[in-house]
Amino acid sequence: GEAQSHTMVDQLVLQRARHGDETALRSLWVQHGPHIDAVIRRLCGDSDLAADIAQEVWMQIFRALPGYRGDAQFSTWAHRIAVNRTLNALRKIRHVHRGEVDMPQDIAAPEEDVDRTFVAESIEAAVSRLSPGARAVFVLHDVEGYTHEEIAKELGITSGGSKSQLFKARAKLRRLLAHLVDGPKPATGHAHVAPRS
Repeated sequence: GEAQSHTMVDQLVLQRARHGDETALRSLWVQHGPHIDAVIRRLCGDSDLAADIAQEVWMQIFRALPGYRGDAQFSTWAHRIAVNRTLNALRKIRHVHRGEVDMPQDIAAPEEDVDRTFVAESIEAAVSRLSPGARAVFVLHDVEGYTHEEIAKELGITSGGSKSQLFKARAKLRRLLAHLVDGPKPATGHAHVAPRS
């Protein structure tokens, strides 16, 4: 059926790509690029850095293609390379200055109509403000669905360490994203807003 023929096409493209066919390589990049780039951007929390690393990741994926045996789906295989390369690159520049992203304060949209892209951007911005370690654990676990054991292996930490990083990451995100959940705070002296029923 539909899925079957799609897999066949993929296999043909992959075969040609493995032999260095430009058109095939390009079509892999077009098909899988957006997902891979999003993963890299989330791990980096910085779009300029992510763009640099993405170039390196794709070079690595294309270089590794001849060794790709098809035992995992291409997207899974490419995703693993992307995560590994990105984490390695981030380790090298561990002390890179993280630009603090300012949360947009002046959102005048009515609450029911909070623009989806604003929500998505707020989340991306908040994730980018986590420390690199906490961000990597959060993205791998909550976004990419890795287990703590897998994360521990990838990051060279214990699974307990992974769990505590995740806990810290979620707590900080909850603080940073409170404005999305609670809505704008009235500008009064009261710290607490009565819950809306």
